[in-house]
Amino acid sequence: MSIKSIYRTSEGEAEIIKLYDLQVARLGFPVEECTVSTRFGTTHLLVCGPKDGQALVCFQGGNSTNPLTLISFAALIKKYRIYAPDTPGHPGKSTPVRLSPRNDDYGLWVADLLDALEFERSILVGGSYGAGIILRSAAIIPERIEKVILVNPSGIVSIPVSTMFFRLLIPLGLYYLSHSRAGLIRELRPMFAEDPIPEDVIEMTQASFDHVNIEPAMPRNVTRAELARLTAPVLVITAEKDELFPAKAVVRRAKEVFPNLVAVETIAGSPHFISPDKRAFLCERMDRFIELGT
Repeated sequence: MSIKSIYRTSEGEAEIIKLYDLQVARLGFPVEECTVSTRFGTTHLLVCGPKDGQALVCFQGGNSTNPLTLISFAALIKKYRIYAPDTPGHPGKSTPVRLSPRNDDYGLWVADLLDALEFERSILVGGSYGAGIILRSAAIIPERIEKVILVNPSGIVSIPVSTMFFRLLIPLGLYYLSHSRAGLIRELRPMFAEDPIPEDVIEMTQASFDHVNIEPAMPRNVTRAELARLTAPVLVITAEKDELFPAKAVVRRAKEVFPNLVAVETIAGSPHFISPDKRAFLCERMDRFIELGT
């Protein structure tokens, strides 16, 4: 684990935290904040939902923030107690050091997190990068996992080379040359159906690009051998127009690597960031899986 902060300057870190707090205030539902200790430093969490609700541990997307992730799962908050940790090495309030997505760091971090929360076993929910974190955990602490929900997951297939180069790296390079709003929108456009793209997303992405040393790598793809000890049922949800993790490729490989895959759903018409009009379906499908196991 590197001891170097992900933030380029202390002023940049302060700007990210300021935006984070604004995002929490804009969520529109009560949110508690707490911290726990892990071997990788302090982990900050957002906690919401009824105190007597069934617990879900929800992992954020990469190079983004927890409040933006929680928006997609807002419909679940009336029923479930959601614990959403800020991922170390990504924008947020956890210790700003990078964990490796290639080894067991994230699995060890999740183990420490569950210990600190006093959860013997837990339902784990993750989107994009957060799904890859869950898969790293499933490889080393499968006995701690009760159920798994993966949404547009990393860690199953790699981003296509053409998408990485033409849709992500070139627009990102052009943004760094110009720091223009138009360049930023070109970078985000493939991942959103909404037009215009939500302003808080643009605002946070710009702050991340300007002030954070961005994590370039996704959690490495899991193998069937690594998941041999996983007994928890798994639900995978993909998006039909996801250019990062194409639905057909994810569906095909999910059926190969998960020994206890309950279902794979594809959200029609949605890109990587689930469209607002699809979020009700997303949460209803997750709720059915949690409650009924189907």
